[in-house]
Amino acid sequence: MVLSNFHTHSNFSDGSTEPSAYAAEALRQNLGSLGFSDHSPLPFPNTFALKEEETNTYCQTVQQLKEQYREKGLDIYLGLETDYIHGIGLPLAWFREHLPLDYQIGSVHLVSNHTSDLLWFIDGPDPATYDDGLMQLFGGNIRKGVTAYYNQINEMITAGSLDVVGHLDKIKMHNRGRFFSEEEAWYLKLIDETLHLIKNTGVIVEVNTRGIYKKRSDTLFPGPALLQKIKNLGIPVMLSSDAHRPEELIRLFPETTKLLASIGFRETYILTPRGWNAHPLNN
Repeated sequence: MVLSNFHTHSNFSDGSTEPSAYAAEALRQNLGSLGFSDHSPLPFPNTFALKEEETNTYCQTVQQLKEQYREKGLDIYLGLETDYIHGIGLPLAWFREHLPLDYQIGSVHLVSNHTSDLLWFIDGPDPATYDDGLMQLFGGNIRKGVTAYYNQINEMITAGSLDVVGHLDKIKMHNRGRFFSEEEAWYLKLIDETLHLIKNTGVIVEVNTRGIYKKRSDTLFPGPALLQKIKNLGIPVMLSSDAHRPEELIRLFPETTKLLASIGFRETYILTPRGWNAHPLNN
């Protein structure tokens, strides 16, 4: 298997340090390719996204690293993790048209209920933030909140301009079995609708290890049952660590590779100079 990670956050967004430190660590750990995917700029104050005025510097920095590391055997790619929020922010296509991106990951971290200026933040280290947002925006009705999340994912996929859907079922992270079961019929219906949309649009699903190694989830994003559905539908997958520190670049990759193989996957997708290509898990 060719070692690579395309979900990487530097200190241009909410990562720990400068991009050069990640590139040096990637070379040390014998990665063949590394993609930077800092959070896209958002039109409101926050502590995690790329600042609009630093966007060009971010792009230039990664482009310089591309040239610097190519001769050392490490392919570096410029991407974004675009935070999709209903009715807020620039269209996904804008980033592809105005920035020299090699790829774009689309993710939902902030859920809109379409009626309030408030947003439900489903991420972060504190479950209380999840609980408070659920109550404020959806009156504590988890089915309404989760439905809004998957509807927003579907909007994002339909909008186009994406290569990868990030941490597809991250809505489960702070649930931890408290509000809903992933085996409930209404939840499975939402999942199936989204997976068939993904299948029809041809985007890649990220297999994200961060929830486990940060001890915020008992399973991957997506979890094993959902991965089985993805395998059955023939949807391509990409393995990533969602690294926020250089030492996290390939965290839990051996264990996750074994799990994917046990489910029936024989390949994962990586970005190459010729585009996204399948590479065998056992190579």
